[in-house]
Amino acid sequence: MKSRFALGAVTVLMACVQSAYADPTEPQFRALYKELVETNTTLSSGSCTLAAERIAARLKTAGFADAELHLFADPAHPKEGGLVAVMPGSDPKAKAILLLAHIDVVEAKREDWTRDPFTLVEEDGKFYARGAVDDKAQAAIWADTLVRFKNEGYVPRHTLKMALTCGEETGGAFNGAEWLTKNRRELIDAGFAINEGAGGELDAAGKRVSMTVQAGEKVSQNYRLEVTNRGGHSSRPQKDNAIYHLAGALKKIEGYTFPIQLADGSKGYLNGMAKIQTAEGHKDVAAAMLAIVRNPADAKAVKLVSERDVSWASMLHTTCVATMLDAGHATNALPQRARANINCRIFPGVTQEEVRAALVKAIGDPAVKVETLEIRGPNSAPPELGKAIMAPVEKLTAEMWPGVPVLPILQSGATDGQFLNGAGIPTYGISGIFLGPDLGNIHGLNEYIGVKSLMEGREFLYRLVKVYAGQGG
Repeated sequence: MKSRFALGAVTVLMACVQSAYADPTEPQFRALYKELVETNTTLSSGSCTLAAERIAARLKTAGFADAELHLFADPAHPKEGGLVAVMPGSDPKAKAILLLAHIDVVEAKREDWTRDPFTLVEEDGKFYARGAVDDKAQAAIWADTLVRFKNEGYVPRHTLKMALTCGEETGGAFNGAEWLTKNRRELIDAGFAINEGAGGELDAAGKRVSMTVQAGEKVSQNYRLEVTNRGGHSSRPQKDNAIYHLAGALKKIEGYTFPIQLADGSKGYLNGMAKIQTAEGHKDVAAAMLAIVRNPADAKAVKLVSERDVSWASMLHTTCVATMLDAGHATNALPQRARANINCRIFPGVTQEEVRAALVKAIGDPAVKVETLEIRGPNSAPPELGKAIMAPVEKLTAEMWPGVPVLPILQSGATDGQFLNGAGIPTYGISGIFLGPDLGNIHGLNEYIGVKSLMEGREFLYRLVKVYAGQGG
């Protein structure tokens, strides 16, 4: 009797759980997402390798063979490993499709956060945790999509590959995406890849504004400004002061604007956003956007658009900003050295040396040395954005969110897509996840994602991958 009662209780409990979710597969996704988010993958104290192993275990339980699961790690970086999973397609001549996501996260201190950053908390319709958005949302969706396909018995025409990698968030760290392109290219070789980098835009009131598709991105590059001096006693000040030289250089950089440049992604975004701005009654902004497309040198139009939205401004050209300072060696001594880090986001096709030379010219002070620091990856031309990529996104967006336009975008932030594009694998940022103006506080305190937004993005990507996987050609 006890065993029958227990079995009945379990049956009732499972029925209650399933009734809480319109999609009976949602609980399995929530469990996967929770496990991934709560696996600490910071560079300082976490392990991407452990996270990859946990995802691999879930795929194996779903029916993936050992030969289809490839865990990898560089011996010198044992905790920074990753996973490549392969679902073979029915057509050996059809090029594979790669699903890319990074599983490392930005550092987070418990004392700074309202909640434990490594415990997934659902509160007021939001999930809070480090990595809740960037990029464990998409990583969990990719793994869940493969599990769903396997459980359905679905066989794609195109082979599907999933690469979960480490090292995207920290310059100088071992980067799994780069390592795969150089050491195991055959594992990730594909006709194209889908990655983070774009998604749905919400306005401040939560209204859906657009769905974006990333076609190209800027490259992140750090430069060091350094001034050295013989120093001396602080009681005998001199005009030749390392900190003053550095401060002058920083003011020059603050006042310098790189030339306006446009790529297909940014042109498409401006044209599409101009229609949205017109519909919302901002005809002056719309006119300025169209003026920039016609003539990037239209200073008045550039000023209006740039002042309206910092994201629009950053899309239009290379940007450089001071991010760190280090100066002096004693409170009672003239500084012998002053340094600053300048982080630049370089427009596609512009070289790191061209930017360094522009900084030197803008500073105009031979006492200030400008040094290019680690070059993380290639600055490739944006991939071609054709109908084969855009048409399925447009169709699904119209079905799930009628009236929301789909816009191409040139991403101001950098992703691991730079390594794949540089290796000849066209990579597009598509997520289907809508975020507001604060982008869910990614990289900041109390990172969050809307529960509804995450679940809708999950369904969008599941359906989109199935469409891509069944395409001809």
